[in-house]
Amino acid sequence: MSSLKELQVGETLEPVQLSPVSRIDLIKYAGASGDFNPIHTIDDEATKAGLPGIIAHGMWTMGNLAKLFTAHYEEGFIQDYKIRFKGMVFLNDVITLNASLVEVNDGKLTFDVKAVNQDNRDVIKGSVVYSLHD
Repeated sequence: MSSLKELQVGETLEPVQLSPVSRIDLIKYAGASGDFNPIHTIDDEATKAGLPGIIAHGMWTMGNLAKLFTAHYEEGFIQDYKIRFKGMVFLNDVITLNASLVEVNDGKLTFDVKAVNQDNRDVIKGSVVYSLHD
């Protein structure tokens, strides 16, 4: 598909599969975001908090969902973005990002979006409203 304008309700964007989550991904994100909670970067701190290991920042996963629309930025912009965190993302998880068009209304495209891990378990679900340029 070359253009979002051609997309029909019920159709999906090309899924995006992220590289396995690495510690360096999370260290870089901590520096960029200012979220230095050690459960995201230090094994001992994560286990002290009752986790089986370090977990990715939820906002790291949420931010990656925007990659679904990267190829279409010249057509418009993400106007609204709502998500719910559904599960934790751990080191070495392989996350796949998905978007399905559910509504077209006056140049605004509403997508159901989700991120799933390698076991096809939802880690994020939500919606994106993409506003097309005139």
